[in-house]
Amino acid sequence: MAWKRKTLPFEEKPPKPKRRKLSTHLPSRLRQRPLQGYSLPAMLPNIATVLALCTGLSAVRFALQERWEWCVAAILIAGILDAIDGRLARFLGSSSRFGAELDSLSDFISFGVTPALVMYFFCLKQWGGFGWAIVLLFSVCMALRLARFNTGDIEGTTPSWAAAYSKGIPAPAAAALTISPIVMSFQWSYDFIMSPFFCGAILFGVALLMISSMPTITLKKVHIPHKFVLPLMVLIALSTAALFSNPWLTLTIIALGYVSTFPFSIISYHNAARKNEVPPKE
Repeated sequence: MAWKRKTLPFEEKPPKPKRRKLSTHLPSRLRQRPLQGYSLPAMLPNIATVLALCTGLSAVRFALQERWEWCVAAILIAGILDAIDGRLARFLGSSSRFGAELDSLSDFISFGVTPALVMYFFCLKQWGGFGWAIVLLFSVCMALRLARFNTGDIEGTTPSWAAAYSKGIPAPAAAALTISPIVMSFQWSYDFIMSPFFCGAILFGVALLMISSMPTITLKKVHIPHKFVLPLMVLIALSTAALFSNPWLTLTIIALGYVSTFPFSIISYHNAARKNEVPPKE
């Protein structure tokens, strides 16, 4: 029988430390493809949203420098980029909740804060605290309008037939109507147009229309009949020519034309509601 030497206490080896397991509380997509990034085409919608945010916010800087033409151009470009990013996301199949939230925050800055500040520096600062109160009212109404839109989008409470209508004025359209006095002042240098009474009334009215229940037709849901396609293309070509030859008058006519569609939107919405009304159960 072989004799084994008894190990003394001071010769005992310390136990090996246990290896910690990596946490698995990660999304399955990240666990399966931890090193895979996003392709550039998939990021184009978010890039367009960030560009819209930067362009819209830059209008405040132009307002501080009293470069009002650049203010109008920056806000309009932000509206164009805002219209592009959603369509890019649907076309590329890269829609995400992150992109939707980023778009909503960009809309609030570009169309809820920037136009109000621009109008304040343009003429409302003459009223001091009262003019600033109108600016705050517009921004709060924009936040409420976007929150209502996002809530309806998440909960899915909007019926399918009402998808062609927007409740209240959309954010880009509200921003364009808000700065319309500046556009008018380029064409007509009347004191009334540049007065805080006129600008404050438009800012206050647009703020209330944003949070109202007035239905407005969304262009992305409008279907053009085949027989009106060619006349529409000719109208777009003429509008583009007019925009380059006399931009401020053309933009004013477009803004007035958009406001004139409100009664037709209300009538069309109520007709569609009566047509799609669910009959009561017997």
